[in-house]
Amino acid sequence: MSNTVIPKGYKSSLGLYDTQKAIGLIKTIFQEKLCAALHLKRVTAPLFVLQGSGLNDDLNGVERPVDFDVPSMNGRAEVVHSLAKWKRYALYEYGFRPGQGLVTDMNAIRRDEEQDNLHSIYVDQWDWEKVITEKQRTLPFLQDTVRDIVDAVCATADELRWKFPQLKKIALSRDVVFITTQELEDRYPDLTPKERENTFVKEHKTVCIMQIGGKLKSGVKHDGRAPDYDDWTLNCDILFWHKTLGCALELSSMGIRVDADALRRQLEEAGCPERAELPFHKMLLDGTLPLTMGGGIGQSRLCMLLLGKAHVGEVQVSLWDKPTRTACKQAGVALL
Repeated sequence: MSNTVIPKGYKSSLGLYDTQKAIGLIKTIFQEKLCAALHLKRVTAPLFVLQGSGLNDDLNGVERPVDFDVPSMNGRAEVVHSLAKWKRYALYEYGFRPGQGLVTDMNAIRRDEEQDNLHSIYVDQWDWEKVITEKQRTLPFLQDTVRDIVDAVCATADELRWKFPQLKKIALSRDVVFITTQELEDRYPDLTPKERENTFVKEHKTVCIMQIGGKLKSGVKHDGRAPDYDDWTLNCDILFWHKTLGCALELSSMGIRVDADALRRQLEEAGCPERAELPFHKMLLDGTLPLTMGGGIGQSRLCMLLLGKAHVGEVQVSLWDKPTRTACKQAGVALL
């Protein structure tokens, strides 16, 4: 049975040719606006890292990285899940200073990802990271950065509608509503975390959900988060209401990164204190690595949002199971 659900009567606003043209414009325009807003420089990034280096993103701790042997190095490498840790190391290696940051195209394989309208085993995103000071490790600074990102998204949408009038019905809100995961649970105690997100984002359109990773008063987590990159008290997800699908679309996962104290606390809470012995973690604990903030912004997710697409396969090339391909074909949805 397919997890893909195509809305009744759905028809793409753009054909295949214009869709490809619009994808190129979105990626060019948004990256320029993001770099200008956050003072970022584009760099190149790895597709894989050495196993055991501690540089790969462990996501929720259950996803299996794609790995392969490297005979010339007598070891194994892993395809990255994201570049959350590598970026911080790169800022140190490249000598970036407070206020300066980097952005890169990140491509990953997440073989355990469940396929549906929004999820694919292929992940493409802008991974960004910037050096900050101790005084900037605050909630107001995080919120100001979120507003800058939302402004870049909305400005990209404005330019796109000017070039493609067919998209004029796709409107986004620049007004960001901030809420913590505990406040969401308090407000909707009988709903699941995903149901809470959908209910709240449907009402407010553009939402930033903060403090993700730790257990709530109920004893459960709103969502999983690796313990060794985001500070769980200073992180967030940015979500927009996706009118075509009638659901919340998470566009970005981001946050102020752990300092030494937060790393120790979160490794202990997550039950993996042994990670402190990994090379990356040692550099963080001894103060070698700079204080940073950063995140990932989904490229295909942004294209889906701004083009009003019903399935991520309309804006990226990936592999899809037979039920998904059948459901899309029956609905007249063209998968790339």
